[in-house]
Amino acid sequence: MQPDKFYYDNKIVRNFAIATMVWGIIGMLVGVLAATQLFSPSANLGSQYTTFGRIRPLHTNAVIFAFVGNAIFMGVYYSLQRLLKARMFSDVLSKIHFWGWQLVIVLAAITLPLGITTSHEYAELEWPIDILLTIVWVVFGVNMFGTIFKRREKHLYVAIWFYIATFVTVAVLHIVNSFQIPVSAFKSYYLFAGVQDALVQWWYGHNAVAFFLTTPYLGLMYYFLPKMANRPVYSYKLSILHFWSLIFIYIWAGPHHLLYTSLPGWAQSLGVAFSIMLIAPSWGGMINGLLTLRGAWDKVRDNVTLKFMVVALTCYGMATFEGPMLSLKEVNAIAHFTDWIVAHVHVGALGWNGFLTFGVMYWLIPRIYKTELFSKKLASTHFWLGTLGILFYAIPMYWSGFTQGLMWKEFTEEGMLKYPGFIETTLRIIPMHMLRALGGVMYLSGVIIMAYNLVKTAKAGSLVEQEYAEALPLPVENHIKGETAHKRLERKPIAMLVLSLVVILIGGLVEMVPTFFISSNVPTISSVKPYTPLEVQGRDLYIKEGCVNCHSQTVRPFRSETERYGEYSKAGEFVYDHPFLWGSKRTGPDLHRVGGKYSHAWHYNHMIDPSSMTPGSIMPSYDWLAIQEIDTTSTASKINALRKIGVPYAEGYENVANHDLMKQAENITAGLKADNIEVSPTSEMVAIIAYLQRLGVDIKAEKKN
Repeated sequence: MQPDKFYYDNKIVRNFAIATMVWGIIGMLVGVLAATQLFSPSANLGSQYTTFGRIRPLHTNAVIFAFVGNAIFMGVYYSLQRLLKARMFSDVLSKIHFWGWQLVIVLAAITLPLGITTSHEYAELEWPIDILLTIVWVVFGVNMFGTIFKRREKHLYVAIWFYIATFVTVAVLHIVNSFQIPVSAFKSYYLFAGVQDALVQWWYGHNAVAFFLTTPYLGLMYYFLPKMANRPVYSYKLSILHFWSLIFIYIWAGPHHLLYTSLPGWAQSLGVAFSIMLIAPSWGGMINGLLTLRGAWDKVRDNVTLKFMVVALTCYGMATFEGPMLSLKEVNAIAHFTDWIVAHVHVGALGWNGFLTFGVMYWLIPRIYKTELFSKKLASTHFWLGTLGILFYAIPMYWSGFTQGLMWKEFTEEGMLKYPGFIETTLRIIPMHMLRALGGVMYLSGVIIMAYNLVKTAKAGSLVEQEYAEALPLPVENHIKGETAHKRLERKPIAMLVLSLVVILIGGLVEMVPTFFISSNVPTISSVKPYTPLEVQGRDLYIKEGCVNCHSQTVRPFRSETERYGEYSKAGEFVYDHPFLWGSKRTGPDLHRVGGKYSHAWHYNHMIDPSSMTPGSIMPSYDWLAIQEIDTTSTASKINALRKIGVPYAEGYENVANHDLMKQAENITAGLKADNIEVSPTSEMVAIIAYLQRLGVDIKAEKKN
């Protein structure tokens, strides 16, 4: 039998590699800017488009979907062709995928600073971009499976199992978490509210980490690490156990982000139990990777790509031990809402995703350009700068997190909060935030050095756009005597896809179906009423300005929190919250009981000059709110949309909603005028004051009744 002759497409790999470097630098630069604002709020340069609340989601989207996303596709397009001994199914689909993905990123970079956001973490993009993202993801899937179907290799290697699971799971996560009703081209409301919305979001949020930041990178590890070390994977059987247990268990763990909230206790307990179990498959992958280097550790001393891979696997092991530990209720009670979580996330992101990407790029670029790496010394400099950057970032954030968690909970001998003012904790941790920003600068400097090194490498060589290869055609499939069930499965990509889908659906269905359909899981409260039209506009402004990035809206049932904020939060309070705004970090205090706590004038002055009300505040000025007007023409469409998803506004109320809006706005402006503050009733400031003054008052009304 004569071998087939064909060519691998290296041009698409090169394109994704360039995008990885460019977006990586941009995303990390935005991260440094955001980190600087946490000790120097003036770093936003007085612009509403560069405040922490608006650029934090820009940073997370840039590093997750632009940097890591492009790196995934770079590695998949390189490894998939070689593992299957086939060129990608369609060059046209490859180009559509590449340019479509870059278009999504550009649209995110435009819309997020403008405040066009859904507020769901890692899913902030509005519905038209969601649809585009779905189309691009389907194009990627068609191209991947088309290549699998025309392969010349019988069995699918372990890396491809992870690619398949990534494709199907990310598709399910994205679709379910994007159930929204559009209000306009740039605004939508989530179908689910409150507790149910929180469960869907953190089912998505946790598993976006699992199936975008973990499984595809494990696939890359299984291909590139053996290539770099010139050693086979340590254990095929361990890879089977690792893969199936990981994708089954991971999907259950989302509720550990919602411990001590009003999520039903049984769902929280399921999240904790499966999070603890997650240690086993996670460490199975780490051990399989590290033991692949058995007999090759001498190479690590001299080979900078292996250095990056070893640190990446070590950080993966650390992060996947710490995640289950943080899901223990006793630990979570201290760590949640603090900088400890920021440290945990960045050990994974900077160490696992970042370093594995750098290792792959240092190995891959010289090969597709048929040349040597320009400078091993520069690569080594990058390695040490990056490693020190991680340490200077993570250690201060752990320190800061421990400080926050303990200060918030400390009482005096008399039984009073020792640090009743939230600002006391904020001021104490400023030095740690400065060190964190320094760590970010060091890490970014290493990436810039890498970009220079790889550009010089590319210039020294010449891209082999069409790399010649040959392989025997795939033989007619026959039953092989003694072949295991899993070996047979490895020859059936559709069966692998369907089985992966079934495995990942189980956990989500078990947790979500009862929460949605058994009413006792979300008991209602009679005094909780829908937001007024002005409060709806104010809530949308709260979302636009990214306030949820710094303030939580859920009081946990701890004495330290009820003493500081008021009564703990109940599930029934959130039934009209589309979306939920519980937050995941307290850079500022919780706001769920802030309604009626301060005067209108206090809120106005706090927005204009936060330090005038809270000396030492790191919140930026929001003075543009006093000048900019709300769009009252959108009120009717917002009321209509909210009614369609279950908010009980009367039929036809949209026709008189603006009348009620103006009436409430004039009451607020009259109160401000009494304190010598002149502001337009339709200013954004009035709307956001109305919303803040509403928070928590329904429970107070229930008590009075």
